[in-house]
Amino acid sequence: MYSTGTKSRIGGPLGKTVCDTTTMFDSIRTFFDTHLGAAQDLNATRGQEHELQLAAAALLLEVMHADYDVMADELDGVRDALQTAFELDSAELDELIELASQERDAAVGYYQFTRSINDQLSPERKAEIVELMWRVAYADGSLDRYEEHVVRRVADLLYVPHSVFIQTKLRVADSLGAS
Repeated sequence: MYSTGTKSRIGGPLGKTVCDTTTMFDSIRTFFDTHLGAAQDLNATRGQEHELQLAAAALLLEVMHADYDVMADELDGVRDALQTAFELDSAELDELIELASQERDAAVGYYQFTRSINDQLSPERKAEIVELMWRVAYADGSLDRYEEHVVRRVADLLYVPHSVFIQTKLRVADSLGAS
């Protein structure tokens, strides 16, 4: 009933219906590429956004833990910073902080987090991340030298110019009335 080549007989009432299987498979492939390709692109975009959120959250948690004295004000600062940056609801914030905490605990350095940010954000958005880190550092009302060191190190890894690093520090300190 089947012939060799790309055509096959698909038996109709009289066995005369002929279908070009190459064209049929191309049509199916085109359909799935069109419909599933858009979904895959959307999933890739969501994956990148999730990776960015996770990286930013892990760095904010690193600032919070830098002085080895985690206070409720600092955790509130992390939550506020993430809410400001990513507009997440409470359940999403809790999940993100939990995942970021696990990633932070498993990390051996800052590179895995700064790489994601460098790959995806403009210099202006990177400066916003540094500003959020300053807000966490000042959340308890004082700036510890270890917190400042973490922010400085991350700013360097994000290629944020020193002048922007200082401007964001002063802007946050002024807005919070910190010294």
